[in-house]
Amino acid sequence: MSNIKLIIEERAADVGNFIVGRLLPFRKKRMVGPFIFIDHMGPVTLDPYENMDVDMHPHIGLSTLTFLFEGNVLHRDSLGTVREIKSGEVNWMTAGKGVVHSERTPDYLRDKVKTLHGLQIWVALPKEDEECEPSFTHIDANLLPSWKKDSVSFKLIAGEAFGKKSPVPVYSPLYFVEIKSSETKMINIGSQLYGESGIYILEGAIKSDGHSYGPKQILVAKDNSLCEFQIEANTILYIFGGEPFPEERFIEWNFVATSKTLIEKAKENWVQDKFPIVPNQTVKVPLPSPRQKN
Repeated sequence: MSNIKLIIEERAADVGNFIVGRLLPFRKKRMVGPFIFIDHMGPVTLDPYENMDVDMHPHIGLSTLTFLFEGNVLHRDSLGTVREIKSGEVNWMTAGKGVVHSERTPDYLRDKVKTLHGLQIWVALPKEDEECEPSFTHIDANLLPSWKKDSVSFKLIAGEAFGKKSPVPVYSPLYFVEIKSSETKMINIGSQLYGESGIYILEGAIKSDGHSYGPKQILVAKDNSLCEFQIEANTILYIFGGEPFPEERFIEWNFVATSKTLIEKAKENWVQDKFPIVPNQTVKVPLPSPRQKN
């Protein structure tokens, strides 16, 4: 019997300057473990003077994880952080009770041709931490645990698995793992995982129980074992998941919370300019009208 519980196809979503591929949330599966939002950004080639410019916008109740395959993004936030992220690095921003940030093409690339490709991920915070103080952490690529097994390359981007721990400061038991293979191989890692599990296929394909699955799909497992699957040659995939929370999470625009009251308060605070601002930034993304909500 197949261990694939649900197949989620990448869906186009307009986030302002870009059309991205939205993977989570999905109407039949709102979360996988603590992962509540995943956007596949790009790949897109930007001409000179065509740039990424996401103005100031707020978050509560979550941590954002930015992981780039290609390109460069300059992150600024209301904590005073100014940090460029490059391919293979991790930006981890915990919003907690409230943070504001912007994302832009760095100045030195704004008049050049450039490529942008990556994942934007939101991880919900445990109820006891959803109103914590905001924070920001940048992790260089060479600090992420990486290893090979039977010619297959593994990288633990966040969380704990395989007896290893990423330096990304997560708040609950989770994992976000990159797997690359240049050859066709059998993969059996179920005993290393826990909670709920999903597979995102970026490139290539996998086979499981006689079925083949290709790029731009999330496969949600019936249980964390993921059984055994065959990874095809020249495939890149990401396995993510962890322990689910006992409480329901509400998501509206950029806000995640266990209570609709917290979300309504955040909306009001944004409209009334009660959130902290990003230094030297003036343009805010307005609160969407109800019909524009995620």
